[in-house]
Amino acid sequence: MLDLGHRQRELLAVLLLRANETVTLDHLVEFCFSARVPPSARRQVQNTAGRLRKVLTAAGCPDVITTMAGGYALNAGPDTLDLLEWAEHLQAGRRAAAQGREREAAASLRRGLSLWRGPLLDGIDLAGLEATTAGIEQARMAALEDCLELELRLGHHRDLLPELAALTDRHPLRERLWALRMLAVYRCGARAEALEVYRAARATLVAELGLEPGPPLRRMEQAVLTGDPALNPDGPGDPYHLLDGKPGIRQSPSTSEPHTGTPDPQVEPASLSRPGLRDKPVVPRHLPAGVRDFTGRREQVKLLDGLLPGDESQAVMVISAVSGAAGIGKTALALHWAHRVADRFPDGQFYLNLRGFDPSDHALTPAEALRQCFDALGVSPQRIPAGTDAQAGLYRSLLAGKRVLVLLDDARDEGQVRPLLPASPGCLALITSRDHLAGLVATEGARPIQLGLLTDAEARELLAHRLGIDRITAEPEAVATIISRCARLPLALAVMAARAATQPDFPLQALADQLLDARSALDAFVGADPATDLRAVFSVSYSRLPADAARLFRLLGLHPGPEVSVAAAASLAGVTVAQVRPMLATLTTAQLLIEQRPGRFALHDLLGVYAGELVREQETGAESHAALCRLLDHYVHTGHRAAMLINPARREVRLDACGQGVAVHALTDAGQAETWLSDERSVLIRAIDLSMNVGLDAAAWHIAWALENFLDWRAQWGDFADTQSIALDAAERLDDGFRQFLSHLALGCALISLDRHAEAHTHARQALELAADQADEEGQAEAHHTLAWIHRRRGDFDEAIRHMRLALDLYRAADVPHGQADILNGLGFLYVELGECHQALRCCGQALALFQQVEDLQGQGQAWAGLGYAHHHLGRHDDAVTRYRQALELLRAGRDRATEAETLVHLGDAYAALRSDQSARQAWQDALAVLDELGSPDAEHVRAKLHGRRR
Repeated sequence: MLDLGHRQRELLAVLLLRANETVTLDHLVEFCFSARVPPSARRQVQNTAGRLRKVLTAAGCPDVITTMAGGYALNAGPDTLDLLEWAEHLQAGRRAAAQGREREAAASLRRGLSLWRGPLLDGIDLAGLEATTAGIEQARMAALEDCLELELRLGHHRDLLPELAALTDRHPLRERLWALRMLAVYRCGARAEALEVYRAARATLVAELGLEPGPPLRRMEQAVLTGDPALNPDGPGDPYHLLDGKPGIRQSPSTSEPHTGTPDPQVEPASLSRPGLRDKPVVPRHLPAGVRDFTGRREQVKLLDGLLPGDESQAVMVISAVSGAAGIGKTALALHWAHRVADRFPDGQFYLNLRGFDPSDHALTPAEALRQCFDALGVSPQRIPAGTDAQAGLYRSLLAGKRVLVLLDDARDEGQVRPLLPASPGCLALITSRDHLAGLVATEGARPIQLGLLTDAEARELLAHRLGIDRITAEPEAVATIISRCARLPLALAVMAARAATQPDFPLQALADQLLDARSALDAFVGADPATDLRAVFSVSYSRLPADAARLFRLLGLHPGPEVSVAAAASLAGVTVAQVRPMLATLTTAQLLIEQRPGRFALHDLLGVYAGELVREQETGAESHAALCRLLDHYVHTGHRAAMLINPARREVRLDACGQGVAVHALTDAGQAETWLSDERSVLIRAIDLSMNVGLDAAAWHIAWALENFLDWRAQWGDFADTQSIALDAAERLDDGFRQFLSHLALGCALISLDRHAEAHTHARQALELAADQADEEGQAEAHHTLAWIHRRRGDFDEAIRHMRLALDLYRAADVPHGQADILNGLGFLYVELGECHQALRCCGQALALFQQVEDLQGQGQAWAGLGYAHHHLGRHDDAVTRYRQALELLRAGRDRATEAETLVHLGDAYAALRSDQSARQAWQDALAVLDELGSPDAEHVRAKLHGRRR
């Protein structure tokens, strides 16, 4: 044992590690005085080298240290330096392994490993040598793992069990050791114990690093789970590819080798000037194949194209977040576009599946994702710092100055994404998620792109691309059924297209029939692959909801659709509007709900089916019934308020008190009421059917009553008749005479507009009888008014006037000024038809006075229109124009669009009589616009007028 001082030992350590190589004096100063370099440092190193040479010479080792130009070199060979002997055995072992001489390779590695008797440079603390010693230690561990793998190949699994157990205890973070131990245990016939080894490895990695096992260890677990025959000693195939993704012993070590003076070209020497291996430059090209025959999304592709500058020389740093519901095609769009623009990013394209909504619930952590990036960039493990923040910094540094596309697929939230965002102005990050990632939009300036369902045309295009245009055009009805039952959801359409493609001789109608016959719309998509099983796909998003939002989502399965307002959602859940808003925001963020317009939300059809299944499975019948009662109560009470606001003169009906937990829209004027009715028209019509189906007849009747004037004035007479027919059935089951009277009367009015006069007459007569039975004078007047209208439409004006006069007498007896005004104005129009225009002027004038008395602006507009009609037929066309204009000012402020259109037609007729052709055309065009908006058949009559005038 040499008697060396502290400084001599340090100097000798540096020279030994750099044996047969000149180490400059400056480098020796750097290593020996890493903390603070004194002015005399160079002189001190030179003196230390001189004393060290004397000690070695006295020990019989002269000329070991040679003074070279600018430094020193230590001359040694494998026979004098165990580090060089170790390297020689290591190279011999790897060469033998490469040539298939496994037994010889294992023996060489064992001889080299036997030279190690403890830590390298034990007792010497040189900060500058840490990276080098760590690299050599990593090389030793890699050689040990290679040796163990070779010995497992040779069938020594039982003998290796104690050593492998001890090694995983001493080196718990080396995943390859854990995988080798799993293989050895499995080969001993202990499958369950092998899986227990995996669980121990995973628990250690998660606890120590916060990381899940890497791909090799996970591949080994999967092989054990499935009993892969390749794991057996004499099985087919090679199980060792599971460890590093390729067969055989690794020829290019992942850690540095000791320097030998004459290095093997396959072994890269460690460097004292930098830690770890030299990183090998790698250009990642990681994009998976895009979807063949990508369909639609032209607008979204255009938006993505807009992220890139027109001039490629311009720097761009852009983040785009593509969000949408499960199965909506986010990944397909992202990959399609990424391949389109890949050449704009010559320094590489990353693809990371973050598994944020994977059914296994194993989302990739930022640290795991960064590790994949470092592997892709060829970064050595020694260079990777501890901690996610430091790793993210290194990642951004590596991408600095580069043009790289980073595609982050299936992100769970902003926190998973932020460490993976590049900072270089030449990079672009494209993110897909079911989450809106609003935080990235707010803080990182991400450009949001929202994906919705395909259009019908895009859905057909998708099927045509997958199945061929001839097969699609041959069965248009079957295709329409498939698209409808798939709700235009790309994933659902792709599943059905795949089934059809695998059965090319089957008619598409057979597939459509399967969709129609399925007990649930989701049953048709059940399969072995959870990625295409819609229930499994939807369940991932649902399972991550907080309890209150999950309950609301279930209850939305009770809603008739197509849209739900905030107040309606609050009523379903039995909470306040303030309480339901965060729940709706959560569902929207999770892409389980779409905010179609501010404050109005929708489920697409298949999600609605899924919510309906959940509510049946997880809510009791009583809970579901209570929620439905609250929902329908919301529509009853808000609808009642809206109906009275748009027609204050209407006979009000009895309304029960609002139930507990029901939110009612606080409508304050006719404009708000009309907007609400317009927004909710489809919902209210469906709510009527829903009420009948669950036996809530009163709700069905009252919602139909609330819609009466709105549908009539919008010329939606088909819906008017259908809803009133249901209302009549409900009133009869309720055995409510007054409601039956109102329903017969309303249904009669709807049938008149549909020119079904005989049926209308029957209902008007039944209404008259019911009113007479109840001694209801106002009701009898209303029935006579309806009968008069029927006779007028039939051209029987005398009989119409008779019923009008009866109605007028009854209204006067009941003291109903508004009813009297309606009748007087109606008489005015009838007198015009009979040629008694002066009498018409008197009646319409009296009607105007009464309407003014009751402050009914819409009624006043109708009276002015009656006066205009009478003047027109008297030949006073200028007076007619004046009165029609006065009428239109009032009617346009009201809600009766059908009367507005009729008045515009008459105004055009008056202008035509004055030979003011341009004004006539304008009036008729305005009338046509209203009639087309209403979908009225009278539009064709106006088109004929315009056509005739042009001729």
